[in-house]
Amino acid sequence: MTIKSALLGHPLKNEDIKTEKLSRLWGLPIMASDAVSSVAYAIEEILIVLVPVLGFAAFGYVPYVVVAILLLLTILAFSYSQIIRHYPNGGGAYNVSKENLGRMPSLIAAAALVVDYVMTVAVSVSAATMAITAAAPELFHYRVELSVGFVLLITLGNLRGIRESSVVFGIPTYAFIVSMGVMILTGLIRLATGHLAPIAYTPDQLAALPQQLYQGLVILLVLRAFASGCSALTGVEAVSNAVPSFRVPSQRNARHVLFLLAGVIILIFGGTAILALSLHVISIGGTTVTAQIAQSVFGRTLMYFVIQATTALILILAANTAYNGLPLLLYILAHDSFVPRQFSHRGAKLSFSNGILFILVAASALIIAFKSDPHNLIPLYSVGVFISFTLSQYGMFRKWRRDKEKGWKYKSLINLLGAVVTGVGTIVVFSSKFLEGAWMLAIVMPFLILLMLYVRNHYDMVEKQLELKEFAPYYKCSAGKRGKPGAPVVVLLQSINKAALKAINYANSISNNVTVLHVCRYPDHARELREQWTALGNPLKLEIIENPYRDITKPLSAYVLEREKTLEHGQNLTVILIKYVTSHWYDLILHNQTTYYLERALSHFRSVTSVLVPYHYSIDKTVVRDIELDD
Repeated sequence: MTIKSALLGHPLKNEDIKTEKLSRLWGLPIMASDAVSSVAYAIEEILIVLVPVLGFAAFGYVPYVVVAILLLLTILAFSYSQIIRHYPNGGGAYNVSKENLGRMPSLIAAAALVVDYVMTVAVSVSAATMAITAAAPELFHYRVELSVGFVLLITLGNLRGIRESSVVFGIPTYAFIVSMGVMILTGLIRLATGHLAPIAYTPDQLAALPQQLYQGLVILLVLRAFASGCSALTGVEAVSNAVPSFRVPSQRNARHVLFLLAGVIILIFGGTAILALSLHVISIGGTTVTAQIAQSVFGRTLMYFVIQATTALILILAANTAYNGLPLLLYILAHDSFVPRQFSHRGAKLSFSNGILFILVAASALIIAFKSDPHNLIPLYSVGVFISFTLSQYGMFRKWRRDKEKGWKYKSLINLLGAVVTGVGTIVVFSSKFLEGAWMLAIVMPFLILLMLYVRNHYDMVEKQLELKEFAPYYKCSAGKRGKPGAPVVVLLQSINKAALKAINYANSISNNVTVLHVCRYPDHARELREQWTALGNPLKLEIIENPYRDITKPLSAYVLEREKTLEHGQNLTVILIKYVTSHWYDLILHNQTTYYLERALSHFRSVTSVLVPYHYSIDKTVVRDIELDD
């Protein structure tokens, strides 16, 4: 606990969640870091597609690609502002699809968002490492280690809580916005006054660029460039996914942050595109397009290194958008029983720590597998984004058509246009990047969907088997046992079901001095539990321990210590714990292993005996069939 406290700080109470919400001041950099950072490589990705084939003639087509991307950004900003207005609990494309399109489209959206967020971390951190190695080439061979180290640092920062991470990660984001603004403004002034000339490349650098124009490939190339440049749109959906993370009024603050985000992207992405076109920047090895623009505008001065440093920082911190969006999405999916329910629990600092740790593992694995090369990762990146865009746009179109609210006609047309554009974009992105690595998504996303369906089916099956409609204990205290109290027994209760009934029956069979104990992690659940207990008419006493820090082990140990002090000589306190026995070893991950840790904590008491009451369940074909019929 000392190490944990040193790394994460003091734990927070449940009521402290109000102080952990994001304001507009800090919500903008936290939610905008991914989208804003995309300008550091979006222009480069466009040029990588066009320039090698079209040569310097590519600069005549770049403006059309940039304008198309910015128009799409405007449509998405409007659409997601409506999603924020109508879906205050977050979830973005997943909740929109669930309500308006059905279960399977919602799972497709969820799988796409999971892929998108994990890829956000891997791509942004790898791009940051590339920016660092461009300024310090001697670090190139350590790029994988640097990237994984950055992911570890961001993970640690987010585990410390929303409020602390927003300040730590927000300042560098504002520094990047300001420094890019200074570069764009300075560059435009120098262009207007004729003091900024196009970059002159050496013959060796230009040797790989053909000088003729391949007319038959222009449309295909422009579409591929559009697909690559749409990486600038990643992160736009993050605000709608994390509406509950904002302070009250959360919807209003979230919408303001969304519009500010869109404005910042338009200014920085558009300004960078103008400078890249005016300077005729091409993508060459060992440096980045942003670095070349900064060097042309400022030379190798302090401001050049400021641009490089803030670019590296914003690319690292772009991953922070995923750390705010994905854990909340996993929390919503956990409540719908599509992912392990551990993802719904808040950690010591009120963050969804299991979701944060999931990002650490998944993103680090991708970085290692792809050797921290953002160009190899980006083909996997934009597909998930566009799938979620398309489903959310079409879902909102269906909503307007069904509800017919005020102004539904023009709103539905905007969403229909967005659905068509992003749907075409999905096809273009996937087909153009299929051979580059996007084919893997055709395997990963169906796998994730099948996995979520398996998890849901498992929980439904277990809930069906545990369902308890009437409390009917088999063992009741006999008259002979009611005289002198026997050895005390405590039954640890989480929820009222058949497993709890079995444990209470066992307790009644060995003692007439039974206490049922619930350690409260969430007050709402405790209130529901007490109401259920009263309604069932159980004669046993139910004690509830208030636990604002969500840790069961400490309050239980303190309770047991006090009960141990009241024991007579030679007497033992028996604590009964419920242990669920799964049908398959791999089902263990779907259930908390809290019993194991509680048993270890109780083993330190001399006069306490812990008893595990197993509850077996199995995949019964009849039960599964009943569940399917209910659905």
